Amino acid sequence: MTAKGLAILGTGSDVGKTTIVAGLCRLLADAGVAVAPFKAQNMALNSFVTRDGGEIGRAQALQAAAARVRPEVAMNPVLLKPTGERVSQVIVMGRVVETMSVREYYATKGALLPVVEEALADLRSRFEVVLMEGAGSTAEINLLEHDITNIRLARRAGLPAVLVGDIDRGGVFAALYGTVALLPKDLASGLGGFIINKFRGDPTLLTSGIEQLEALTERSCFGVLPYRFETAIDGEDSMDLGAPTRAERENGLEIAVVALPRISNYTDVDPLRFEPDLSVRWVNHPGQLGSPDLVVIPGTKATVEDLGWLRKSGLADALQRYRSDGGHVLGICGGYQMLGSVIRDAVESGAGEVPGLGWLPVQTDFHPDKVVRQCAGVALGHTVSGYQIHHGRVRPVDSAAVWVEVDDERGREPEGVSDASGRIFGTTMHGIFEGDAFRGAFLSRIASERGRCYSPSLTPYALRRERYIDDLAAALRVHLDLDGLWRLMESDQKA
Repeated sequence: MTAKGLAILGTGSDVGKTTIVAGLCRLLADAGVAVAPFKAQNMALNSFVTRDGGEIGRAQALQAAAARVRPEVAMNPVLLKPTGERVSQVIVMGRVVETMSVREYYATKGALLPVVEEALADLRSRFEVVLMEGAGSTAEINLLEHDITNIRLARRAGLPAVLVGDIDRGGVFAALYGTVALLPKDLASGLGGFIINKFRGDPTLLTSGIEQLEALTERSCFGVLPYRFETAIDGEDSMDLGAPTRAERENGLEIAVVALPRISNYTDVDPLRFEPDLSVRWVNHPGQLGSPDLVVIPGTKATVEDLGWLRKSGLADALQRYRSDGGHVLGICGGYQMLGSVIRDAVESGAGEVPGLGWLPVQTDFHPDKVVRQCAGVALGHTVSGYQIHHGRVRPVDSAAVWVEVDDERGREPEGVSDASGRIFGTTMHGIFEGDAFRGAFLSRIASERGRCYSPSLTPYALRRERYIDDLAAALRVHLDLDGLWRLMESDQKA
């Protein structure tokens, strides 16, 4: 039996498709429905590793959690990870295929349609409902011929679609109407209605506009969702970088995170942003650095290029002065590689041997095969778990002090090291701060050495994520015509 489904498409990027799918997944899961998320093609540097070692977009992992199912590669069969302005690493069914330019990818994109359709069909054979998320705008008319992720795919699969528009940026009625008008009639007929997202104020002010839109398009508006002010969890790309947070106590910890140009998996710092005695801010030039209690250099999809940017921008010199003044620095994955003495890279950048910052006694060698795995171990005496995604193998040398160990078939192996001063740290483990006991111990150590006030959050991070998803579902229940959406989902839309 083929599962029912619904496609949540958008007038553009960042209109709220991801969160709406997550909320609907939770609503259906709470009703006892076996539901799965699906996004055919995702472009994101925030990725997640499935249990079998496949790489998918982090947003689909969040949606799977909302559906209370295990994330799997079929939920995101094509993942593009930009490595430069017009170049991306192409990941198909969780595995790296190759690195392609934009032109090369679009020349071969049509060949991925069978892969995408097979993944969707597989999910629909195992779940009662599949909720499909589109990518960017569904009215990119220059790309429609080879569309594998928006309205064309929905029509081929017989999935009815809802179009989401973001009113906070203005022009939502034009965007919704224009999307319908631009699409060929055979594709536009698959759009069953609209959702207006991110509205601030009295929604009755929209009534006349909605009535005119419905009359012009002969489609229904399924609701107006309010703007959500809380910091999002598990953002998909750098557009989701959060605003600075503030510590509740005046003498709380201050953390600066370097906003690298090709930043990846910045969701690693999400758990820090919810600590009450801690503030987090992003920096991308020397004048912003100041004197924080900890600097985090996060992951990057282009370690050598971003290390070059760090030096060219003057941030490397500013960080060296900060380090000399007793500052604490944590590098995660690519950031960890930068902290070592040397990087040998004939794979990602082709730059060969490049000197690192030289703050940790480690060396990095890039290999063609990519490490993609979940991992668990111990850090500062506390159990931690997460995942690793890297071409660069970091190798400790000399007298490196091990502070993170991971479990493998040979037993417990060194994974992260610190310097002799105990102030510079590195690890390749993404998600390490999601461990509540470790996070509390690590931050307490920094606070003690810096003379700051800090008491760990009493709310486990996993529980905070669950509450976030539940709040999304509750908002959809209040503000959307769910009965109308369910009726649309029951309809047969086979093109």
